[in-house]
Amino acid sequence: MGSNEADPRFSQRIQALLQHLRSPQPTGINNSSSSQFRPIKRASVLICLFEGDDGNLRVLLTLRASSLSTHSGEVALPGGKREEGDPNDVETALREAKEEIGLDPSLVTVVTSLEPFGTKYGVTITPVIGILSNKDAFTPMLNPNEVEALFDVPLEMFLKDENRRAVEKEWMGKKHLVHFFDYEVDNKKYVIWAVTAAMLIRAASLVYQRPPAFLELRPSIWGGLTENDILILQSSSKQ
Repeated sequence: MGSNEADPRFSQRIQALLQHLRSPQPTGINNSSSSQFRPIKRASVLICLFEGDDGNLRVLLTLRASSLSTHSGEVALPGGKREEGDPNDVETALREAKEEIGLDPSLVTVVTSLEPFGTKYGVTITPVIGILSNKDAFTPMLNPNEVEALFDVPLEMFLKDENRRAVEKEWMGKKHLVHFFDYEVDNKKYVIWAVTAAMLIRAASLVYQRPPAFLELRPSIWGGLTENDILILQSSSKQ
């Protein structure tokens, strides 16, 4: 099927989103990783979007198993480290999503990848954005060794100042903000924070074509200052 042809699996809104995400995206300022950051490992995560019953976009998230040696009990995007058999970042994200939550790659239309996020542990993580064509066709099968729960949240919440808090941190002599988003569903409370929140803020900004309603102030290995950050800082300095 040609890229200009309509896909009957998707609504008009998703069709427009696909066209937008497949177009060349402008590069933000200072989006390259710090020259002091040297990635030694690669990983990918899947930002899997779908239309909710209200027509708004939602994204799948996991709660990592409490038995894991790292980041146990934290909210994350499906994904993990690249293996030798993975030809690229997209295949890593799709393979990991299948292993963790039983998501069949054939149900996901991959449309773009975001610029990588680095970590202070030397891992570079590439977020891959995909559209779930048929949510009803997806029957979750959680890997209990890796995932404790699967849930979904509105993507747009990562552009709003509601249910959000931030903590100032310092790394490599520069200050940055770590954002926390609180979400409750079925009497369970989840906190989406740190690099997962940063990735979803960037994805939401791209999808909705507008900046968040707050100062991001990302560390350099997550992309550093954005145009919106500079505008907010300039505005606050004049007050």
